[in-house]
Amino acid sequence: MWQRLRSALGRLRGSSAASPAGGDRPPAGAMERAVVRCVPSEPKLSLRFVLPDGSAKHMQRDQAEPLGRALSRIATNAAKGPAKAAKKSKKARAEGDPAGEAAALPAVRLFSRDGAAVGAEVPNAAAWQDGSVLHIGDARYRVERNPPALTELQLPRSLLAGFPVCPKVSAEFAAPQHCLFRWYRERRPGPGGEAAGSDAGPGWVEAAAAERVFTPSNALVGLRLKLRCTPGDGAQRYGPPCEVESSGPVEAGPGACTFDPRHLYTRKVCGDRAVRAVSYNILADTYAQTEFSRTVLYPYCAPYALELDYRQNLLKKELAGYNADLICLQEVDKSVFVDSLVPALDAFGLEGVFKIKEKQHEGLATFYRRAKFSLLSQHDIAFSDALLSDPLHKELCDELAKYPLVQEKVLQRSSVLQVSVLQSTTDPARKICVANTHLYWHPKGGNIRLIQIAVALSHIRHVARDLYPSIPIVFCGDFNSTPASGAYSFISSGGIAEDHEDWASNGEDERCTMALSHPLQLLSACGEPAYTNYVGGFHGCLDYIFIDRSALEVEQVIPLPSHEEVTTHQALPSVSHPSDHIALVCDLKWK
Repeated sequence: MWQRLRSALGRLRGSSAASPAGGDRPPAGAMERAVVRCVPSEPKLSLRFVLPDGSAKHMQRDQAEPLGRALSRIATNAAKGPAKAAKKSKKARAEGDPAGEAAALPAVRLFSRDGAAVGAEVPNAAAWQDGSVLHIGDARYRVERNPPALTELQLPRSLLAGFPVCPKVSAEFAAPQHCLFRWYRERRPGPGGEAAGSDAGPGWVEAAAAERVFTPSNALVGLRLKLRCTPGDGAQRYGPPCEVESSGPVEAGPGACTFDPRHLYTRKVCGDRAVRAVSYNILADTYAQTEFSRTVLYPYCAPYALELDYRQNLLKKELAGYNADLICLQEVDKSVFVDSLVPALDAFGLEGVFKIKEKQHEGLATFYRRAKFSLLSQHDIAFSDALLSDPLHKELCDELAKYPLVQEKVLQRSSVLQVSVLQSTTDPARKICVANTHLYWHPKGGNIRLIQIAVALSHIRHVARDLYPSIPIVFCGDFNSTPASGAYSFISSGGIAEDHEDWASNGEDERCTMALSHPLQLLSACGEPAYTNYVGGFHGCLDYIFIDRSALEVEQVIPLPSHEEVTTHQALPSVSHPSDHIALVCDLKWK
């Protein structure tokens, strides 16, 4: 679970929208705030303000309603407070004071920023503009229309020393990159103690500069963290700050990790003419937390190191340290994508898209560096659906129908293909097709994987040759296929013979005899490593980054961890590696 947002979301008093400072009342001489939320897609606007008697008001009014009606309602609400107070006065009732029964309606008017009165006939949506001034009797309120506001602020449940803490920040009329962040840590207890607390409270001490991501040091082990976030919109407007405390203290990290030496090669982001790509099966929590995984697949792995929160700490540090432009991930739990990866990688300049597998809780995620690329279009498919419904695959579908046992198994699979077309932010003419997949896993499923690859390559060709003529291709994934397999041969050579042994991978009863081909010129950018998957009962190369050799070339391949590093804790995953796979990382450049 995550620590939820806990303070100030509905606070109406405090700093003006142009100041990030906190407080319960505005400075002397400053106006109170009248906060208006007006979204074109919604029929009503909301208005929040605090009357002089301290009562908070929250009104919902039709956007098309004339302003005069809204002001009349405000006057009625403003008069209720004094009337109630007078009624409680025994003396007023005994003396027959009229104020004991009713209060005169205050004058309520709205003035624009230039001081002109706003007409009573003007619709609410047009009347309540940012910077206008609301008069309620002698009180003055500066209108803040759609000021920055936080809707969610979370910290991860698990905090490790030496690993980045990336908060989940959701905001309205604001963006995380424009928010202000201040980190605090608990004041150490004990005799002598430390200096008095900060503005975050008596038990807290400021811990870091104003950065969105905070990496606690070993000195903070045993202490909880607090984050104060002030939402901003990039135009020097700020909303009320909110705070969140970690649910537990910072814990000691595992020390050296398998990916630490690799980060020495990726300290900087690539230049404009190069692209750093990553492909990584990150081990879905839905598979890591089964009894079979704990006792059969990964019995050598400490149970706490299989926990999602622990592994996410390692994964976020690993991915951030690659400074990649493209990241293709497989076995991504939907909740991990939304609550962990998106907030973390967004903080490091990456945006992502997600494709879930049918009938399952995990899928594919593709992230791209927003400074280099924008998302032009998406062309995701489920292999089984595309095979049946897309005319592009009719010939293959008809041929497959001759082998009903194989056809049934192919159509039962939930495997998907994620295809994203990205456009360069500096050169709009430069585009790239990024494909990401995770093929059927069974060791005897070579024939199934051949069909899946045929569908994938046909679809990719359609996108990168027909829809966007001659754009480069990067095809990443966990192909569950070794370099000796038919699937690998098919992708890299352009064809597969009808008598290839993989057509009978599950016995003669399921043998297919198809000769397939494709026109793409694809090359494994990272070659054929000894292994990309290393578990107790198996190790082999299953993951690849295939590139369009006619348009791209490899500038460098980031070395994989040494065999000694991989086997330090017998196999993967381990306390120093978050998955049973190893990330492939390479730098590519346009020819």
